[in-house]
Amino acid sequence: MTTATASTPTIERVPPRPGPVLALLVASAFVVILNETIMGVAIPQLTVDLGITTSTAQWLTTGFLLTMAVVIPTTGFLLQRFPLRSLFFVAMGLFTAGTLVAALAPGFGMLLVGRVVQAAGTAIMMPLLFTTVLSVIPPERRGRFMGVVSVVIAVAPAVGPTVSGLILSTFEWRWLFIFVLPIAVLSLILGSVFVKNLTETQPSHLDVVSIPLAAVGFGGLVYGLASIGESAEGHSGVPLWVPIGIGVAALAAFVWRQLALGGTDRVLLNLSVFRTRSFTLAVLLVVVVFAVLLGTLILLPLYLQNVLGLDTLATGLMLLPGGVLMGVLAPIVGNLFDRFGPRPLVLPAAIVTSAALWWMTTLDADSTVPTIIAMHLVLNAGLAFMFTPLLTSALGSLPRRLYSHGSAIMSTLQQVAGAAGTALFVTLMAVGASAAAAEGVAHAAAATSAGVHTAFLVGACLSLAAVVLAAFVRGGAATDEVEADAPVLTH
Repeated sequence: MTTATASTPTIERVPPRPGPVLALLVASAFVVILNETIMGVAIPQLTVDLGITTSTAQWLTTGFLLTMAVVIPTTGFLLQRFPLRSLFFVAMGLFTAGTLVAALAPGFGMLLVGRVVQAAGTAIMMPLLFTTVLSVIPPERRGRFMGVVSVVIAVAPAVGPTVSGLILSTFEWRWLFIFVLPIAVLSLILGSVFVKNLTETQPSHLDVVSIPLAAVGFGGLVYGLASIGESAEGHSGVPLWVPIGIGVAALAAFVWRQLALGGTDRVLLNLSVFRTRSFTLAVLLVVVVFAVLLGTLILLPLYLQNVLGLDTLATGLMLLPGGVLMGVLAPIVGNLFDRFGPRPLVLPAAIVTSAALWWMTTLDADSTVPTIIAMHLVLNAGLAFMFTPLLTSALGSLPRRLYSHGSAIMSTLQQVAGAAGTALFVTLMAVGASAAAAEGVAHAAAATSAGVHTAFLVGACLSLAAVVLAAFVRGGAATDEVEADAPVLTH
């Protein structure tokens, strides 16, 4: 059964200086993505203030990721059907409303509702930014712009715990939202002035069978993966095989449905993007890299607090240099990509990333703060040299008509990879700690240190797969032979 929707192509001429539009999209996306990881540090305070358990409080992050996993697959259709300006106001409007609800929430229930509404807006913003950059930036200049976009993807989640730690060192948890609210409102005001319809729309039909299959499939998989991490920490809501099994079955049905719809305009996510070798290879690498980033992002704070005994503020500040370095390197890497293409950057970066993870396997209860910061800097440098080339070569290799679907698929798989990385690292840490305790390690910090070693050891082994995949990335400068019709911007 399908529901038809009519559409009139809506596009304004690309202005000679579209910089304000892209700058506003990037700034807005940074703010909304930042909120993905901002709640983790606040969990201890929330358990006291709201009288809830740690596993319940964790739903403020799990629910955010779950909502994004459900909404993002629909953005391929939304970006084709509706103009940029309308989607920007929907995305930022939802995010602003959710932030307000969370700031005023009298208890956990309303706070969770606010987070879910925030996540719905966030889910639309990221693919919207991807698609806009691809649509208005010519291939030879995409690297530098995608470098800025990768700041949003990688740096915003990385600095989330730091921002949270700084705020919570002085204010209560509500200020995590009160500080963000005026920024979100300002973004809406500026958007009413600067955001134009730079992308094309086209008639499309919404397949109502695909939507629940995508929601249950991706949602079930992310929930199941998140539950693995919670179960490893001693909290278990439902048997793990239930959400994962349902998610896998629904995803199989979803894939079958998309293939059955073929190249029609009813397809929710056009899986033909995987026929493009550059896209498929880059997506596989992004999944591995994003899993490593999010896994490390949750493991290091646990190590710093539970093994070294640092407080939340010190933990956040220790992670800040790595996030700043990634932000500084991203535009530089983008310029290098425009000159040399992906392979000269991706393969050495994969080797550096793997080396950093192997170095992290040496962490123990006696590791020094400068050493840990150095490890984190090396890891983030390697990741910075991978994100921009991979994202640019993946999405830039697609024909223009598939930009929205490629963006939606990339963003969806990033959420699944993040959940998988978090679940894997936390589970391995818990298993390693339990094994150490069983072998007679009495001190909790020493057992946790052994668990951290186990997690990073497996992560380092998996990083070797990224090195192998990176060896197959094609060299050469950015090309886009399928896009002769793309608008060209002038300075």
